[in-house]
Amino acid sequence: MDYLPAVEIEYPQGRDINASIIWLHGLGADGNDFAPIVPQLRLPDGLAVRFIFPHAPSIPVTINNGFVMPAWYDIKELDIDRHVDEEQLKQSAAWVHDLIDREIERGIPASRIIIAGFSQGGAVSFEAGLSYGSTLAGIMALSTYFATADSIEINPVQNTLPILICHGTHDPVVPEVLGRKSVATLQNLGFDPEYISYPMEHAVCPEQIRDIGDWIGRTLTAQAEG
Repeated sequence: MDYLPAVEIEYPQGRDINASIIWLHGLGADGNDFAPIVPQLRLPDGLAVRFIFPHAPSIPVTINNGFVMPAWYDIKELDIDRHVDEEQLKQSAAWVHDLIDREIERGIPASRIIIAGFSQGGAVSFEAGLSYGSTLAGIMALSTYFATADSIEINPVQNTLPILICHGTHDPVVPEVLGRKSVATLQNLGFDPEYISYPMEHAVCPEQIRDIGDWIGRTLTAQAEG
């Protein structure tokens, strides 16, 4: 099978891997975008994580005058409702499912796999994580929106899935109202997402990186103890 090309980092090196995080970049970036923060997460000593940072294919993006760039899906209008190409988004989610399946084949249970994403990558993470057929460890959605909220087919095995949503209060690209809307939507669907905001724009900040590392540690530790 052909998988999305990706940057892979095992951290710390030389340890038997006991969890995986598949982390999707935003529009116009690639899998190298978040790789440098891995050592900054300060994960608990008992965790040995394989980080997988896939590269999105390059496609024409309507809101950027059809310019070809790495993207998980086309965005047709940059309004508050985010008119996106749902077929492309769901295809990207299917590619993430393939990566999850590969991690399971490599010996990592689905319950030890977190799906994460920034901006466009976060929208795909919602779709991929909530629709996957085996219970995952969690979803981490950064500076993003729930693009397929009205069409997603949530798999019941994910009904108690831990979800972390982070957003910048000064985000000019994906307004914070969309992050809060994702929280409300998930709550209405029976989930209990954790929400943290930061005084930043469309980015990540040191405080957020610490909080992400803490959430990853808590989520994977709780899963192991459960």
